[in-house]
Amino acid sequence: MPIEEQRRARWADEQPRTRWIDQSAFRHRRPDLRLGTRSHRLERAGGTAGDRISVRHTVRTSTAEYSLLLNAPEWLGRRGVGEALRDAVAELRAIDLTYGPNQPDSLVSKLRRGEIGPESYPPLADLVDRCAAMRAATDGWFDAWAVPGGFDPGGLLGGWAVERAAARLRAAGVHDYAVLAGADLTVRGHAAHGGPWRIAVHHPTDARRAPLVLEMTAGAVGTSGVTGRRGHVVDPHTGEPADQLVAATVVGPDLAVADAYATALYAAGPAGLDWFRNGSEYRALFAHRRR
Repeated sequence: MPIEEQRRARWADEQPRTRWIDQSAFRHRRPDLRLGTRSHRLERAGGTAGDRISVRHTVRTSTAEYSLLLNAPEWLGRRGVGEALRDAVAELRAIDLTYGPNQPDSLVSKLRRGEIGPESYPPLADLVDRCAAMRAATDGWFDAWAVPGGFDPGGLLGGWAVERAAARLRAAGVHDYAVLAGADLTVRGHAAHGGPWRIAVHHPTDARRAPLVLEMTAGAVGTSGVTGRRGHVVDPHTGEPADQLVAATVVGPDLAVADAYATALYAAGPAGLDWFRNGSEYRALFAHRRR
């Protein structure tokens, strides 16, 4: 095994996935990433190791804007890093066109019209299976089938797209990265300064509050509600717009799951906090009632 792969394997085994640190320790330290109502942004790099290639790229699809930060090993070379980036961007664009429920010729739209079955394409089957699993995990509060027009994986699709793009990066040899989509993100490995990714998660409604700062080497943050649009999440049991919470944020290993949990928590309200007990890998960071 090459030295770089050995180091990645060691980091994966030894580094904590998510660490809730002493917030006062971050008072004078700049975070790498910020999530919140006013500022889903990337901070300027605080220095880059000499044996790394750091790249930032933004891509827009019909439904989202994605920011990719790559902290790649020097041995991969700029050409290799460029190819990895192109693969990840191509995956994001392909998912938008191939699975977006708003695209009339997408596989999801054809599935809704009964023209194909989930088994027709393995990725589509995976998407449907994930939605079914999250329906079970959330007591039906995340239900991709309880929407007008039939199956709509929207509450999970964005996170699924990001995780598939991230898998492309890893396959190309990039194991230190962050991918952001609005108020959601997934990270792996280390930031350009050589340490874990420092993520400041701002309160979704109160800009006066100090952000909650996390250190992550493998994990994701999913949020529902921060756009300020009321009624964009429907209570699947009644068909009425959910209005108990103003926002819900969930952290855990996989962004597709964290996104689905955040959507379900937004719909269920405080009752949904029971999902994150009993040793769950996922945790609710914010679940704020609407005043």
